[in-house]
Amino acid sequence: MANGPNRPNRPIRPRQGAVTGRRKRRVVIDNAAARPRESPRQARERQEARPPKQPVAPPTGPVSVPSGVTVKDLSAAMGKTVPDIIKVMMGLGKMVTITQSLSDEEVELIAAELIPDRELQIKHAAEEELEPEEYEDAAEDLADRPPVVTIMGHVDHGKTTLLDAIRETAVVETEAGGITQHIGAYQVEHNGRKITFLDTPGHEAFTAMRARGAKVTDIAVLVVAADDGVMPQTRESISHARAAEVPIVVAVNKIDLPDADPNRVRGDLAGEGLQPEDWGGEVQFADVSAKAKQNLDELLEKVLLVADAELELTANPSAEASGPIIESRLDVGRGPVATMLVQRGTLRVGDSIVAGDAWGRVRALYNYRGEKVDGAGPGTPVEILGFDHPPPAGEYSRVVENERAARQFAQVRGERLRREQLAGQAGGAVSLERLFAQMQEGGAQDLNLVLKGDVVGSVEAAISELQKIQHPEVGVHVIHQGVGGITENDVNLAVASNAMVVGFNVRPSAEARQLAEREGVEIRTYRVIYQLTDDIEQALVGMLRPVTTEETIGEVEVRALFRVSRLGTIAGSYVTEGNVRRGATVRVVRDGTVIQETSISQLKRFKDDVREVAEGFECGILLEGFNDVKEGDVLEVYETRQVERTDLSEAPGPAPTAGSETSRV
Repeated sequence: MANGPNRPNRPIRPRQGAVTGRRKRRVVIDNAAARPRESPRQARERQEARPPKQPVAPPTGPVSVPSGVTVKDLSAAMGKTVPDIIKVMMGLGKMVTITQSLSDEEVELIAAELIPDRELQIKHAAEEELEPEEYEDAAEDLADRPPVVTIMGHVDHGKTTLLDAIRETAVVETEAGGITQHIGAYQVEHNGRKITFLDTPGHEAFTAMRARGAKVTDIAVLVVAADDGVMPQTRESISHARAAEVPIVVAVNKIDLPDADPNRVRGDLAGEGLQPEDWGGEVQFADVSAKAKQNLDELLEKVLLVADAELELTANPSAEASGPIIESRLDVGRGPVATMLVQRGTLRVGDSIVAGDAWGRVRALYNYRGEKVDGAGPGTPVEILGFDHPPPAGEYSRVVENERAARQFAQVRGERLRREQLAGQAGGAVSLERLFAQMQEGGAQDLNLVLKGDVVGSVEAAISELQKIQHPEVGVHVIHQGVGGITENDVNLAVASNAMVVGFNVRPSAEARQLAEREGVEIRTYRVIYQLTDDIEQALVGMLRPVTTEETIGEVEVRALFRVSRLGTIAGSYVTEGNVRRGATVRVVRDGTVIQETSISQLKRFKDDVREVAEGFECGILLEGFNDVKEGDVLEVYETRQVERTDLSEAPGPAPTAGSETSRV
């Protein structure tokens, strides 16, 4: 065979390794086939020679799961199978899937059924807030930082006025009613040293905010009015400061008033365990007047004295910044704004930051005066612009390497919060016993609210106060909460949920107001929290069923009996007290015992039917469905009335008796 017209003939060589003239055989080697086949006796002996399997001990110890855990994750944590959990839920009358979140109540029921001998721990998202990490910085890297001081005390004892006098500004004039509604962070300078102040609200509604302020502070300044003394929020502030394990400096304010008595304040605080230093104790006291600006330098000196004597305030300014979020809000012109207290490192413009489920890149920094700064060191409060939404107040924020990491951390945290929220909503929806109990009580009603506020802390405080309103017939249900002005979306949500829109220090937009007018949605705005709670309580009172009251209108003595075949027994009676009305309800009392409750069917004077018989007159009474009346019986005549309730503490009376004459007042 030729290779081509212009090519020389070349022999065709076989490929390397190919076998010419025959097909290559494929050989398969089976090691098992090569072994000699064992007999049943040999197999049995080999099995008996194996060491016995050690039984696997069941898991012990507490089971820790996050709130809103899924069925799959719960089975892994408890060491039980998914079908076991589904079987328990089917026994409770609910079908669940492997990826469905469970409420806390459902998790507790499953644990009681499957692992009754093990302790169950349910961790909520609020308990898992990131805490400041422990850092081991070299001594040469540490630098002194300003002390962080919290102003605490009872409402209207002059906390903000005192801070206003120290800073020589007029913050108190901007607060509604002179009451601080959120946390403010400021810095002052005394003898060349800076002091950072946190002003926490004194109203009892802001307990959580005040506790948050104590957690991030170094020293607590307890303000007590010299003319008022120790009050409930004063004791509460002392408890928060002690729980945070921070030293206390007492500022006895309003000493310029005629009825001021600083010694009485010292005696009251000594009874609370705060022994003044001039009485042989260890607590620093300073008698000041915020309005007259008396002895303010003495107070600052004592704050610095406590900081130097009892605390070692140093931090590494060269590290990545971290610290708690003091407050956050949604500014109309600038977007989400958060106030952060830098505890370690230096926060700079351009840093990637994460706080809870919020993340972002620092676009701008402002100090407490509203001046733009490039960075903020340890102990410095600073306003941050750049978060994707207002971060939760109290969350621990930190700088991370890049925006991608910040977004990832925030998404994990956000998913955790959403799963817990969904589980809580599901848990409330499947509580059939609760629903049945409410139906038995006459049908509980919920006042649905859409709550918007200026800052996160104020919204938290308002919700905390609303949750204290407990009543078996009516309740408050906040279906949505947020920061910022009232928008059309809020009104649409209120329309769909039959809710009322409540704004705290925020106003509705023109479009939202017009939509609310068209849809008939009520929008209420407030600047002081106790006005909000008072109005909500009054709204709930209007939803209550009237109180059923009973009024005795007369008493009758049976003196003779007249039996009429077609009517029954007519009681010849004498009205001893009050009067008798036809159709009124009566109790038949015999020998001091009520034997029957019925109503007056007919009332006669001689042969005439009458509507009413007054005291001192005789009459004939025919009782409805009761003929066993006897001489000497006493008929108590009464009426039931329904009176509108004016307070949530009033309990409803019994339902009116059938046949009674009921009037509504």
